[in-house]
This record gives sequence, structure tokens and C-alpha cells, in this order.
Amino acid sequence: MNVPLLDLKAQYATIRDEVMPVVESVMDSQYFINGPAVKELESAVAEYCGCAAAVGVSSGTDALLASLMALGIGQDLPACRVGAACPGCDEVITTPFTFFATAGSIWRAGARPVFVDIEPKAFNIDPEKIEAAVTEHTKAIMPVHLFGQVAEMEPIGAIAEKHGLSVIEDGAQAIGAVRNGRRAGAFGTTGCFSFFPSKNLGGFGDGGMVVTNDKDLAQHLVWCRGHGGRDKYHNDFVGGNFRLDTLQAAVLLVKLRHLDGWSARRRANAARYDELLADVEEVTTPAILPGNESIYNQYVLRVPRRDEMGAYLKEHGIGTAVYYPVSLHEQACFAGLGHKPGDFPESEKAAGEVIALPVFPELTDEQLVYVADTIKQFLA
Repeated sequence: MNVPLLDLKAQYATIRDEVMPVVESVMDSQYFINGPAVKELESAVAEYCGCAAAVGVSSGTDALLASLMALGIGQDLPACRVGAACPGCDEVITTPFTFFATAGSIWRAGARPVFVDIEPKAFNIDPEKIEAAVTEHTKAIMPVHLFGQVAEMEPIGAIAEKHGLSVIEDGAQAIGAVRNGRRAGAFGTTGCFSFFPSKNLGGFGDGGMVVTNDKDLAQHLVWCRGHGGRDKYHNDFVGGNFRLDTLQAAVLLVKLRHLDGWSARRRANAARYDELLADVEEVTTPAILPGNESIYNQYVLRVPRRDEMGAYLKEHGIGTAVYYPVSLHEQACFAGLGHKPGDFPESEKAAGEVIALPVFPELTDEQLVYVADTIKQFLA
């Protein structure tokens, strides 16, 4: 049996008749930049997340970078290009167990990423360890809602308020995820989403969105995504080319209508895996913290002999992935920060144990059973 990690063709087959007319409409209009679909998607996503405003951007990475720029974080760029460990530069607290863009955007903005270890259950930043990392140079906290589960935002928000810090939510994997009745993106100063094709809400290419409850900040983000110009050919500051294509917005408007249904199906698949693997002592299935409703952008196990298991599943036609095999503090490009192995033990331990299984909505029960049975065969 073949069970891919993700099957976008299966999803597309269910919505093709809805998508093609809007694609053709954009083509006929030839309005590819800042077309009406962009504003329509911004309004829809803001309402969906329970935020006052949303600003479409070119990727999830650029959503993070634009947020940092709009908040004035990392302005001493020339000095920080020499090394992000330079004294006196702005600092942003984040997690070492995440996709590279999280810390990469901080560095690119000219600030220093300050890592705080994760808690081992949900793999998100440990709020109990954040305050000890706050210094006079700290400007923001950038928690990541990893694998589709919102981080513990209440204590994070309290620390930020106490020290006058911004909170930039990296929700690239978490649009639609809920914590205590609030959706990802609605907790921080900004919330950042990715529409990379493999995401639960994925476009036909790159795309992203920033949500916020600060309408003045939203306007600054609009200027920021257009090279810092309030008016055409008049640039008040140096921004970037961070615009969301009209074509992507039109496609995403169609897919947004299906998002909650797809997320519900992912939760059902996750629950089925939990049931099928409940009696396997060597496997630790995902833990969903109290008050959280995950969208399962990934279904991630902790297992012994992870690499051997991945190879075995591949031999049996099952797609898997490792998110993430190297903690960010161990990346060569961040060597200047001065970290060494052992500095963030929970992150390093997770990097050696995690493996993601197929969880996309179109999976059949037969496929889920086959994946679980193959894992049991390997461990036996």
C-alpha cells in the first residue's frame, strides 16, 4: 500500500470546480498585484482569527520579518550583520525547535535571537523559562505554535506586559488552532501565518498573512510591504517587496471555506492514530494541552530508533518527515551566538526522536490502520 505524507492532488480534486473559475477570473482581469481578492482575503482572515485587521504578504517568513520591521525591532542592521551576538543589539526571545525562518527572520531584521528551551509535551517554548532570558535589550517574544497547537500564551502575554515587550506569534503551522476559545494570531501584537502549499490552508505558491488588533500597526505593515512608501514613488522608510499575489488570494478565499472541515478531519485521523497506537509502549503520541484544540498541521510521534523506523516505513510505502532534525542553536549560521550542544536539552532530545506521520484529511481508515500496523511490525 502507498501512503504519502501529503497528497495535495487528492485535496485539489475535491475543490477543482470551485478554484478554476476564480483563477480564470484573475487571469481575465490581468490584475495580479493588489487586486480586490487581496483585500477580501484580508477581511476574511481577520474575521476568522478574531482580529481587527489583516495584511497579506508574500510568505510566512516575510510575515515575521515585516512584523519585526514595523515594530522597529533590529534597526542597528549594519552592526548586526557582523554578528548577531554584538553587544547592545535588540533581542527577540524564541524557541530553538522550529523551522529556520523563525530565528532567520530575527537575524535578517538585525536583531539577536535568544533561545529558550521547549517544554517536552507539546514541543512549544517553555513559558517558565522565558523571564530568565529577558534583558534590557529584549524587545519581543516570538513563540511558535508548533505542529498546529497554540503555545501557552497566557503566561507569555503576562511576561510581555510586565516587561513592555511585543509578542509576535509564529502561527505558520496553526491557522485555525484554538486555545481557551481564542484562535491563533489573536493573542499577540501580531500573528503570522504561512500559506505555503503544504500548510492546512495552502496556496498555489508562497503567501502569508499578518493579523493584529492594532489598526495603526496594520497600516504600517501595508506601507512596509510596499517598500516603505505611503504614496507611490515617495518612500518614508526602507521596507520590502512583501505583497501577496492576487491569484494566491483568490485561491485561498476558496480554500478558507473548507479549512475548518479539513482541520476536523485531521483531528479525527489523529484520534484514530491515538487509538491504534495506544498499546505500543515505545511510541509517545502527541499531547494536546488543556484548553487547546490542535489543527494537526503535523502528527508527530516520539519513538526510539527514529531514523531506522523512518527507513522501514519508507520501504513499506509510507511517507514520513522529521520536523526538525537540527535545533537552531546548532545551525552553523548561528555559531556566533556561542551556543554548544547541551544548552537546550529538551530541544535536542526532541530533534533525535520526532517523526511525522501522514495525517492529511483525505486519508482512508485502511491507510491509517496500515501505518499503525507497520509501526508495530518494526518495533516488534
